[in-house]
Amino acid sequence: MRLKKCPVLILVCLLASSSIFAQTRDERLWQRALLIHRRAIVIDTHNDVTTPMTNDDFDLSGTPPTPYRTNIERMKKGGLTAEFFSLYVKPWYVEHGGSARRTMDMIDSVYRAVERHPRDLMFATSAADIRRAKRQGKIAALMGIEGGHAIEDSLATLREFYRLGVRYMTLTWNNTNNWADAGRGEKKHNGLSDFGKEVVREMNRLGMLVDVSHVSDETMSDALDVSKAPIIASHSSARALSNVPRNIPDDLLRRIAKNGGVVQVNFYSVFVDTNTVSPQSAERDRRLKAQQDAIDKKYKDDPERHAEESDKLEAANPLPPLPISKLIDHIDHIVKVAGIDHVGIGADFDGANDMPEGAQDVSMLPNITYELLKRGYSERDIRKILGENLLRVMAEAERVARSSSRTISGEGSLHRINKMKQD
Repeated sequence: MRLKKCPVLILVCLLASSSIFAQTRDERLWQRALLIHRRAIVIDTHNDVTTPMTNDDFDLSGTPPTPYRTNIERMKKGGLTAEFFSLYVKPWYVEHGGSARRTMDMIDSVYRAVERHPRDLMFATSAADIRRAKRQGKIAALMGIEGGHAIEDSLATLREFYRLGVRYMTLTWNNTNNWADAGRGEKKHNGLSDFGKEVVREMNRLGMLVDVSHVSDETMSDALDVSKAPIIASHSSARALSNVPRNIPDDLLRRIAKNGGVVQVNFYSVFVDTNTVSPQSAERDRRLKAQQDAIDKKYKDDPERHAEESDKLEAANPLPPLPISKLIDHIDHIVKVAGIDHVGIGADFDGANDMPEGAQDVSMLPNITYELLKRGYSERDIRKILGENLLRVMAEAERVARSSSRTISGEGSLHRINKMKQD
């Protein structure tokens, strides 16, 4: 994420972009899109607004502080049924200590949001909970850890996070940890270490989704080899269309489909079209270098403020937005390669600034439905993309966990019977 100027200016820019987008749409098709969107279960699997909720006690009923853009009003406008609040733990905490504590603080911020707004939000931990939230007209609040270093190499800590409601964990962030290689990090394990494979198996046993966004291709391949449950990529796009390590190549898209998993498309413009955006971003970095250097110096011992001020600076200097069609191209590509049952939405709102026109914040999600209709997708397939695919994966992960529990329980009973016979 990145931003600077005042919130009013940012809002004006967003409204102007939305207005331009609206001028070109077919009104009859738009009304049909809105109807489909209202009927659908709409799930976003990655939103970083949890950071200001934790750092500044941001209340989701208020106006989002610069540089963030998410609140309850916008989630409702976007027709959102379920939001996975990202528990992003910066690598700074690995070096200085406190990764698990930081995760706990972020978990607490999600609980506090639900406690403050029981009419709007509902704490959720299962596919059935999300469907219940839809029936009740509430937004299901779920949690996903971003960065496996959060468990501090402890399966007991992983289990405790599950008990507190965490339902996915991204095996790495951009930093390689002690048991898994990251896509942008050092290659130390050639994928998953033996302990990393144990982490995946334990996540399967618990019913916690294995998330392979951010990991290296080798780590992703190992996770697919080990996992008995479908995996997810909570916020990744297609590498064939934007060649960055954070996106997924076609061979692994096919393997995710065979595994029964789902790729939740990331909206960040660099991941959508790096050929267009990366040169623009590099020029912006050069232009803002002096200001960024000052931020680096001032906040070198405060990772949270450093990130926030850097985000403000970037967001105050936005790149020209890509057309939303470029984003829909990624959905099309994943459908072509992996199939309609294996794609969803993991926008990365409030974790990235520069996003395509008409897709810059959670209130704009109906535009995705409209664009899919324009491409000829049926209502059934649109509903799969918006949320049903993710629900299927969650339900299957829950089934695998129940099966594992029965096996362990049966083994335990057999052990007790044998022991009684021996006694």
